[in-house]
Amino acid sequence: MAGRLFAVVGPSGAGKDTLMAAAGARRPDLVLARRVITRPADAGGEAFDGVTEAEFLKRRDAGDFALWWQAHGLYYGIPASIDRALAEGRDVVFNGSRAVLAAAVARYPQMAVLLVTASAEVLAERLAARGRESAGEIAARLGRAGFALPKGVEAREIRNDGALGNAVAAMLAALQPERA
Repeated sequence: MAGRLFAVVGPSGAGKDTLMAAAGARRPDLVLARRVITRPADAGGEAFDGVTEAEFLKRRDAGDFALWWQAHGLYYGIPASIDRALAEGRDVVFNGSRAVLAAAVARYPQMAVLLVTASAEVLAERLAARGRESAGEIAARLGRAGFALPKGVEAREIRNDGALGNAVAAMLAALQPERA
């Protein structure tokens, strides 16, 4: 039986990586796909593999990514190794972007989308605490926070602006197999 693929999307600061890490700690059987990003490896925040743009493009052209996209002036990639994990029957979770959802659904029609949300106030606090962006960049991110999903893509919403345990429980519930 093939594994299931879950794309975790939501605005910057919603806590996608925090929830994924918490779910992975409680479900060691999950494969948490580690993104490759054209950002310096010491930029902080999520765990990712930082590469130069030239290295990313070389790897993309070599077929190293199952999915890739551009956002915020950076390239992001999900390693092709997720295909092997899915074929082995393992569930895979990746931090995605609305920019890749249409391509992801085309390649993985059974993929489930988990939309992590939080209030604008909570997003602003979290983005400021990261210390990676200016006030203007944070304002721009907040302006994009209320995005629409691509046509035909449905998502299960996970609200993450209250107690973290509640959001983790909601994510774990979303990762459970559907009952017939």
